[in-house]
Amino acid sequence: MGVILYRVLLVEDQQIVRQGIKILLEQDKQIKVIGEATNGVEAIEQMMEHTVDVILMDVRMPDMNGIEATRKIKSQWPNVRILMLTTFNDDEYTLQSLKEGANGFLLKTADGKKLIDAIHSCMRGGLVLHDEVAAKVMPKLLHTSKRELSVQLSERERVITALIGSGLTNKEIADELFLTIGTVKNYITSILQKTEQRDRTQLAIFAVRHGITKD
Repeated sequence: MGVILYRVLLVEDQQIVRQGIKILLEQDKQIKVIGEATNGVEAIEQMMEHTVDVILMDVRMPDMNGIEATRKIKSQWPNVRILMLTTFNDDEYTLQSLKEGANGFLLKTADGKKLIDAIHSCMRGGLVLHDEVAAKVMPKLLHTSKRELSVQLSERERVITALIGSGLTNKEIADELFLTIGTVKNYITSILQKTEQRDRTQLAIFAVRHGITKD
């Protein structure tokens, strides 16, 4: 077994789907499913009982849906990563989920490798969007939300913000700019403070909305 072990909470109301995802995920020895829930209420209860790194969260569930659960969980456990899972290719769900702090959005049609890769990318700080979802959401963000930048960012800060908006992880940004990961983290901390964004996901959306690109 590898040194790194990602503790995953599965939140899905259909047992057969939940068990299928669990089997797929545990093909990776670095991933351990430590809890299961059938709705948002149970997810919060599980969070109180376990230490969780990543939540795979269904969007449509009884009692408390995934978007509301994401909002409540992120307010109490801001460092937990949440990947939304849905069978509905609906950009409104995606936008709401990202607004509430979700770290990615995948369709349930994704294969096992894509799910596993998404967890690893998410834990490295990446923003994960299923290709079909990204194709719909990004143009909408660009079309409806472009705003004038009201904060002063240095050239290096703008480049790093743009790379975050492109979904790159800290390591990928460090490699791209020939910086150490520690230096990149320091820049991101400063950028988050200047832009008053909560986390990397919010900063990625900020970059797209303000048209901050590397070019």
